[in-house]
Amino acid sequence: MNAMYSECQRKRPRLGGIVSATILFASIAVLCAMSHAADAAVRLKDLTRIDGRQDMMILGYGLVVGLGGTGDSSRSLVTSQTMSNLLREFGLQVPADSINSRNVAVVLVTANLPPFVRAGDHLDVNVSSVGDATSLSGGTLLLTQLIGADRSSYAVAQGALSIAGFRFEQAGSLAQKNHATSGLIPEGAIIQRTIVPAPIAVDGSIDLLLNEPDFTTAQRVSEAINRAMLSAAASTVDAGRVRLHPGALDTAGFVSLMAAIENLSVEPSVKARVIVNERTGTIVAGGEVWISQVTVAQGDIRVAINQQYLVSQPYGPVIGANSRVGTVVAPEAQISVDESQVRSVTLPGATIEELVKGLHSIRASSRDVIAILQGIKRAGALHAELIIQ
Repeated sequence: MNAMYSECQRKRPRLGGIVSATILFASIAVLCAMSHAADAAVRLKDLTRIDGRQDMMILGYGLVVGLGGTGDSSRSLVTSQTMSNLLREFGLQVPADSINSRNVAVVLVTANLPPFVRAGDHLDVNVSSVGDATSLSGGTLLLTQLIGADRSSYAVAQGALSIAGFRFEQAGSLAQKNHATSGLIPEGAIIQRTIVPAPIAVDGSIDLLLNEPDFTTAQRVSEAINRAMLSAAASTVDAGRVRLHPGALDTAGFVSLMAAIENLSVEPSVKARVIVNERTGTIVAGGEVWISQVTVAQGDIRVAINQQYLVSQPYGPVIGANSRVGTVVAPEAQISVDESQVRSVTLPGATIEELVKGLHSIRASSRDVIAILQGIKRAGALHAELIIQ
């Protein structure tokens, strides 16, 4: 920006006076607008995805062995039955009720299968205990098939677990960090089937799906593709779908087209939102959040109650070793009320940042700011979606 401004200063005509200053300021305004638009632009790769490209969730059921007495107990019939079935595969006939070991745990193995994976690729898997095991630390997952929703096998997993926590228990004492009953096996699964989705429909069209559906953004995406004069014409179907009509393409042509499209830049239209976290007092607002004219008055009433007990012990004959006749215990409470002066702030039309600064100027706490934002929303002066976490 500084270099562009210096170049404008060097090349501008020596007009002098008001006309020269006006042209200079107009040029600076245009350059600032161009710089802001360039900063706000986002690649289509980050705004959209191709229809037909989605992750697939896969699931498996297996055994983790090698646990140092922290596995499932004998109450877990699933574990003993699974161990019996496993040993039968190796020619050993061991009844399920004869298996009593705390070194084994039944687990569920989960993973997300991304598109365009090939047979032989590796994948991270998550392992979670199903029974009453106290820790999976030091365990090894045995060969486990991972199936999809169609009951077909897509990968197999096996390997040593990585646990981001620990749990030690002895004589009633317990030391624990995070959860030791779930872990991760980095690259622990091997893909068994090649998955290549078909993004081109029967009629030869390709659909781009917006991550955040919005009519304005969808129209801008369509206009950007048509303006680039590529080999595909784009049309907006709805708020979340832009359809491409590339015609007949071979594999190389499809790759070249999508590589050119995903690197186009578009400025998305972001919905006005205000996110409030009541636990931490955090307020996050977008840049298009505006507040109509509103007046906020805030005051505090503090009530303090101090209770003490008065004991009256008149003289009299001794009945017990430590008591006297007529001992009276009477509670006495002192109540004080401190009402601070009501402070107000009037905003003729401002952003969230100006509102928060104005509220802090009247010494409003973070909790007060959150309550005031909720009140402004109910009054219809906050023109944004208010999300309370």
